[in-house]
Amino acid sequence: LSAATAFNEISEYDVRPISPEALEPMLYLLQSAYIDVQHGASAALGNLASVVENKRLIVKMGGLELLIRQMLSPNTSAQINSVGCITNLAADEENKLAIAKSGALVPLTRLARSKDQRVQRNATGALLNMTHRPELRLMLIEAGSVAVLVDLIASVDEETQYYAITALSNIAVDVGGRNVLWDSQPELIDMLVKALHRPLKIKIQSQIVLALRNLACDSRYQVQIVDSGGLDALLPLLQSSYTILITSTCACLRNLSIDSRNETPIICSGFLPELVDLIPQADEPDLQCHAISTVRNMAANSGQDKQVFIDSGLFDRVKIALTDSRTHPKVLCELAAALSVFALNDQLWRPIIELGFCKLLVQLTRCRDLEAEYNACLTLGTLASKGTAEVYDELVRLWRAPNGGIRGCLIKIMTLPEYANTNVRSIAVWLTKTLLGCVRADLVERIACDAQLVAAIEEIAKCKAALSSSCSVASSTRFFSVIDDTKGRQADAADGHIMAFIANGEHAVANGRDHEALRAGALACQAMSLIDDFSSQQVAGK
Repeated sequence: LSAATAFNEISEYDVRPISPEALEPMLYLLQSAYIDVQHGASAALGNLASVVENKRLIVKMGGLELLIRQMLSPNTSAQINSVGCITNLAADEENKLAIAKSGALVPLTRLARSKDQRVQRNATGALLNMTHRPELRLMLIEAGSVAVLVDLIASVDEETQYYAITALSNIAVDVGGRNVLWDSQPELIDMLVKALHRPLKIKIQSQIVLALRNLACDSRYQVQIVDSGGLDALLPLLQSSYTILITSTCACLRNLSIDSRNETPIICSGFLPELVDLIPQADEPDLQCHAISTVRNMAANSGQDKQVFIDSGLFDRVKIALTDSRTHPKVLCELAAALSVFALNDQLWRPIIELGFCKLLVQLTRCRDLEAEYNACLTLGTLASKGTAEVYDELVRLWRAPNGGIRGCLIKIMTLPEYANTNVRSIAVWLTKTLLGCVRADLVERIACDAQLVAAIEEIAKCKAALSSSCSVASSTRFFSVIDDTKGRQADAADGHIMAFIANGEHAVANGRDHEALRAGALACQAMSLIDDFSSQQVAGK
């Protein structure tokens, strides 16, 4: 007993990597028939397991099996120390799979229901540490941990509550995890929403919102969260003075806004002005991205009056963010993507012209970020397809300025090397073709009589002949973005990575570099045909 006590006392103030020779007597003491000796040895191991090298050495030398054996003891003190040590061991990536395969998950799940708060807290912490990898989350589900974690949302112990909610948030990252939660835990959303209405620590509130965000990657949860009163619980958090809460709330709203049925409830609950005011906050780029994307998703939903977006001061805030030199490149991408969606709407495209956004879009085409360039060109092309005099006047005014203007943008993108992003080249060719098909002869002439532009178009048209003709590409007058949730991240109602062409009732979706090259080549051929038509008309006119 004195040896175990000494090891425990020393390890409390002198924690360092230890040798196998130093660890061996502690593991020996852990096998003692006396509870007090086991208690001292496991406490010492728990202290030492705060060091990475020791975590791995303990498992390598068989300490995990001894700790599991002690964990199964009916003695509460033995349970506290052994589970606490396993929690520390599970914090190391190399140990996680060994712990899962050791059979520890079922007893840990059982101990998470312990009446002793310390045992319950340690066991829940161990389960949380096992949720950081997809295959381990599946093993936790199979061990029956989900129901226990859901019950612990209502725990009176704040650390236990935090561990349980965070574990559930991690489980909800996977489609399979969300399906299990949906099928087996119908009260989950109500419990999370009710918890948000209680006075909780900031970190717990933030984790609840992140759990709701991950669940809201599923369309079923998007609707259920709103129907369960989630918006009433989220609005005060968006108005909080804590950035972490505001950011997590915006991330949750971003996913909720994907479902068109949620647009009206979100707006009527008073979120729009709050979200719009967050757009210019250049010191918080993640927050900006979530706020912009939420507004973009709602604007992409059809069938609602969009005047409320204009009245909210949305375009003024977007302009501030676009012109702020501190704005992060990823925020510029989100802003350009949002403008491309606004340009599609019959009510929202006019402020883009009237407030001088076209000049900013031209500047964005030179920001050295291909996705931002893509969305800037997309917006300009969508505006050009409106066919109105004010749009054409603005495009003519910006043809060569600023920084080479629209012309310089088209030449730059269409002459990108073959290994560059072919989506951007396609959209630049589409913009060119759209301008060639407009009714303004001065715009058409600027392109058709520009040797450098024509040469760039011809070069892209040649690529079509060199590729397989097995991929059919439809001509296009509009682009739409669709949901892309293949990477487990928050989904968006308008995402810049997958584009669908809509023309004559036919659809073609971008699928691979060759497809994009074919698309660009086909559009270039159509553009050359329009140039030839213009040249023929000029000759005939003479």
